[in-house]
Amino acid sequence: MARTFRPLDGVLLFDKPLELTSNTALQKVRRLFQAEKAGHTGTLDPLATGLLPICFGEATKFSNALLDADKTYRALLRLGQTTSTGDAEGEITAEHPVEVQQADVDAALARFRGEIQQLPPMHSALKHRGKPLYEYIRKGETIERELRSVVIHELTLNSFSGNEAEKLMAGHPMDITVRCSKGTYIRTLAEDIGAALGCGAHLIGLRRTAIAHFDLANSHTLQQLEAMTEAGRDACILPLELLMPGMPKLQLDSEQIKRLAQGQRLALDTGLPDGKVNLQGPQGFIGVGLLQGRRLAPDRLLSTVAKQAATGSP
Repeated sequence: MARTFRPLDGVLLFDKPLELTSNTALQKVRRLFQAEKAGHTGTLDPLATGLLPICFGEATKFSNALLDADKTYRALLRLGQTTSTGDAEGEITAEHPVEVQQADVDAALARFRGEIQQLPPMHSALKHRGKPLYEYIRKGETIERELRSVVIHELTLNSFSGNEAEKLMAGHPMDITVRCSKGTYIRTLAEDIGAALGCGAHLIGLRRTAIAHFDLANSHTLQQLEAMTEAGRDACILPLELLMPGMPKLQLDSEQIKRLAQGQRLALDTGLPDGKVNLQGPQGFIGVGLLQGRRLAPDRLLSTVAKQAATGSP
């Protein structure tokens, strides 16, 4: 019997397990919820775990806000070794003795707080002439890349004292938390920290703990979801409006909504600053608009709003 998929709108905070690609995780969740349409926000490598918001239905239209949002990670670094990929998947390319003290670690981490320059790794999905860089490196080609500016808002060492110093000198992991801007490569940060310490390093573990205001503590694992009833799983889905935290709200009446859905711009004296606004109708959220001066234009609207405008229904 063919599986029946259903329309579903909203956001699920999913805890991606180890060794699954983000797309495989997405498809497993989509089938579990029998959702017609789904997408994820912000890819995690197979060796990374943690928060992967999954958008169902109409929520996929508004997921860009999370792609551009700050993200927080818990990362484990192996000091004393560098690898061909910057993480545990690569071959060890060099080994150095680890002789670091608390002051060395403090000084090294301080260098990477704030705006920094990073060289994107060849083992990444960054595109060059339409192809991801990792496809070139598989053929033995190295592409010249430009430094990019990223911002490290927070960078903290989770524990380092006494025995921890001894563990680091013995090659045990360094455990850090990073809150950073979009486009930050944590494996590159790990390599750069290792270089600053003079011993080299690579990433051996990565867990995403937050994206914008969404927190891993409120997420659900695949095993938890599989153990729930359909009603229980549906109760885990958050309103898609939560994808736009902090966006100013603008209330519109039915006639204004109809005109906006038909592509018209509205002349409004809202008192709000220029930029994107959360549009509210009599029944709640209807989409996102763009304010420029005293003119409101549609940015992205719910499909139901567009259909109602096309048919003339209220």
